[in-house]
Amino acid sequence: MTFGELIDRGVLDVTDGYRAKNSELGGTGLIFLRAGHVTDTHIDFEGVDRFRDELTRTLTEKLSKAGDVVVTTKGNSTGRTTFVTSRMPTFVYSPHLSRWRSLAYDQLEPGFLRYWSIGREFGVQLRGMSASTDMAPYLSLRDQRRLEITLPPIEEQRAIAHVLGALDDKIEQNRRTARVLERLALAIFRAWFVDFEPVRGKAKGATSFRSMPKPVFDALPTRFVDSEIGPVPEGWEARALSVAFEVNPTRPLRKGELAPYLDMKNMPTVGHAPVSWTDRVFGSGMRFMNGDTLVARITPCLENGKTAFVDFLRDGQLAWGSTEYIVFRPIAPLPPIFAYCLARTPEFRDYAVQNMSGTSGRQRVSSTAMDHYRIAVPSGHVAAAFGEVVTPMFDHIRAGIAESRKLAEIRNYLLPRLLSGEVRMPFDTIATGSHDDYTP
Repeated sequence: MTFGELIDRGVLDVTDGYRAKNSELGGTGLIFLRAGHVTDTHIDFEGVDRFRDELTRTLTEKLSKAGDVVVTTKGNSTGRTTFVTSRMPTFVYSPHLSRWRSLAYDQLEPGFLRYWSIGREFGVQLRGMSASTDMAPYLSLRDQRRLEITLPPIEEQRAIAHVLGALDDKIEQNRRTARVLERLALAIFRAWFVDFEPVRGKAKGATSFRSMPKPVFDALPTRFVDSEIGPVPEGWEARALSVAFEVNPTRPLRKGELAPYLDMKNMPTVGHAPVSWTDRVFGSGMRFMNGDTLVARITPCLENGKTAFVDFLRDGQLAWGSTEYIVFRPIAPLPPIFAYCLARTPEFRDYAVQNMSGTSGRQRVSSTAMDHYRIAVPSGHVAAAFGEVVTPMFDHIRAGIAESRKLAEIRNYLLPRLLSGEVRMPFDTIATGSHDDYTP
């Protein structure tokens, strides 16, 4: 059966996005979702454009709905797909996106369509269509009508969607938990070491601070002293980052030695752990180990926030990557995670961007610029307490990432076998819930 037949029967609706004018954007209204925000695993709403509020009523035909399958249709990312859930904010599709929407849940299960979109049947057809032209990859609405889809009975569609969706549900839960924990850790860092809220509170008579252990709070000073970066708590010291941290520390990785390699594309924009890495023979590049923080120093990676805290290696193992990283490692008493939290602050990012140099297409910040960036180094007991409070959060994030990788392996193993019928689910024993509860 083709998509065109399903469309003509009123089972499936396929459409592309809205061609927004620049004058319509820049407001606080509906999100305008571009293809770049559609990843292989989810929709990233960080940094999205928004429409002007008064345009909301004119955009109803291009709005997202829980259960939509989203497909990128132009450029090298053509064929990347994701799924709209009820937890997502409503958004407007851009022209380089198509959305597939089931109009008849008794014939086409949205969750099944979701997994079909990342399966072999769609992938083979997409590659065939891409190979038929010398132009940049493009999946037109006409091409989409030609897509052929094998539909099992609706009960089996629901069973497949239920089983695979349960795995993705846990993966998404781990992702949300990681984001919440990281935001909490960064908020604690800012309160303690940027805004000095515990010291300010104590100076005004407070007897505790919500994120700080009581003995540590009790030992805080109640005064500020002048420094080259402004007032800092008494007993703390303003130091150059290159004094408080090791910057690009030397490591004994020998040329020709096999070691994990992290390339720039796998550096995360949000999150503390890299997506993936491979073993390669060391040639030249930045060397790092667990406890180091990696910061991209080239444009636009730096502006986009590519930063990673290294915790994916064996104890004592060395890895390497691009020379376009800066490697930070805090010096005691600062805990390792301190550098990562600092690198995520807007103040650090702004400083680094302002100190970039080079050609317009290849600007970078030099590691020597860290000689001029000053931070307030706390007393030893405050630094240690921060590590004790925040490090378990990142341990929990790391455990969730490891679990998600295993769940993804199971999903990827089952998906082609379920879609092909090689593995059949006992669908009569599976409770799939209501059709409007699409929350994978």
